[in-house]
This record gives sequence, C-alpha cells and structure tokens, in this order.
Amino acid sequence: MSYNLLKGKRGVIFGAMDDRSIAWKVAERAVEEGAAITLSNTPVAVRMGNVDLLSEKLHAEIIPADATRIQELETVFSRSMDALGGKIDFVLHSIGMSPNVRKKRTYDDLDYGMFEKTLDISALSFHKMIQTAKKMDAIAEYGSIVALSYVAAQRTFFGYNDMADAKSLLESIARSFGYIYGREKHVRINTVSQSPTMTAAGSGIKGMENLMDFTGKMSPLGNADAEACADYCVTLFSDLTRKVTMQNLYHDGGFSSMGMSLRAMNQYSRDISEYTDGQGHIIYG
Repeated sequence: MSYNLLKGKRGVIFGAMDDRSIAWKVAERAVEEGAAITLSNTPVAVRMGNVDLLSEKLHAEIIPADATRIQELETVFSRSMDALGGKIDFVLHSIGMSPNVRKKRTYDDLDYGMFEKTLDISALSFHKMIQTAKKMDAIAEYGSIVALSYVAAQRTFFGYNDMADAKSLLESIARSFGYIYGREKHVRINTVSQSPTMTAAGSGIKGMENLMDFTGKMSPLGNADAEACADYCVTLFSDLTRKVTMQNLYHDGGFSSMGMSLRAMNQYSRDISEYTDGQGHIIYG
C-alpha cells in the first residue's frame, strides 16, 4: 500500500545489488511512495548483480561509482541532479564489506591493510558521501541521509570482526555531520541499526543462520526483515521525521533492549564444537 510519503521527492540509493539486499527493497518502496531515484554501486557490483533489472523496473538510472573515491561521488550527485531535475531529498548509504571477514581473519590476527579497506568502504565512504554532497550543495533543505548499521557497534558479537569498528565509526560520523549539516541546511542524518539480515554481505558472516535464530528468539517482535527495514527508511526520508537527526535508531524487533528471553534460554546449547579448532581450542573471532 502506498501513502505517497515521498511524492515529488528525489533520492539516491547506494548499495543495491540483488533482490536480497536492503537497498534494493528501499529503492522499490521509495518509488512506490512516489519518489524518483537513481541507483549507485561499484562497477563490479553492477556487473555481478542484477541492478539492471531494478533499474528497468523502477525507471531509475544506474550510476556506477566507487563510494570511496571523491571524484566518482561527485559524478553520482551531479548526474543524479541532472537526471532527476533538481537537488536530492534523500540518500541511503547501504555499503559495507570486510576483506578480513571474507578471508576469515580473526580479530586478534587482522591484516591492517585489509582493516583500512574495511573502514574506508564501510564507514569513511559515508563521510566522503556527505562531505561531497555538502560541498556541491546537492541536498535540498530538510533532506534526509540514512546509513544502515548494526548493534555490534555497541556490543561484541562473535564473528562480526572489524565490521563492528566500522559501524561504530559510521554512527559517530552521523552524529558529527548531523550537527553541522542540520545547523547549516536542516539536513538530517541518522543510522538504522537493523536486525541481522540474510543479504549477500550478511551471508558471509560465520554462524549467520544461528545468529538469526538466536536474535529471532530474543526479540519480542522477532527479526525485522529487509522489507520492514525499507518501510522504516521511507519514514525517515519523509517529511514526517523532519526533527529526527543524529540518532542511531534500532529496527530489530526489540532485540537491543533484551537481556534474555524464555525462548532463547530454552534453546541454549553448551555445544560449541563448531567453533573449535582440530585440537578442541575455542576460536574467538
């Protein structure tokens, strides 16, 4: 059902790759609510994913770009304003990747070159994106910028590794830039701390299915899926939330406020053999 919450608004969605991705669902919902959008992801992701199908469905131009490169971000905002006919009203940052996680490096044995890439891709790209848009005056007054985060920015989760550090930095950037951009242009900046979601990136995290089972049992409302996250993001893009900024907003079925639920306690298992090496030693990731 559409409520025309974004009627007449223009947006840029970073990070859609396939129909499992949250950015994909956000793009669909934004257009359903009346917005006109452009889509951006790395050239490799555009080639390997199905973004062309989403582009055709939503009549949205694809602007390939590496979000860690200022010049390419300038191209995204310039071409988006040209294609959409004016300044941008909302932006979604749905970008995250850890080479250390992909290479199965544990947190106490990180490759620092890969760690720097994790921070650059998953967090500094957010700062670069906002700074570029601000210098170009590309965001309309009372515009909205949203980035996707995770509760591991505040709590330790097995296997989330250096991505936790990246999400902490991401949330800090939202607060710091939220003050500056809000004061000068009334642009609001927030992060959404989403339930674990089986996206392409999420599926690469060790024990993801077990984590989703646990958080689903812990959360009184259960895990929030990608479609529900898209609904929430749309409200943050809309004029209904014009006074919400600098917040990390939990969209996780209540998980972040829980200590222990009956369902989770009942399912508690002492068997951790899956997370031990050949000698029976626990591998702390």
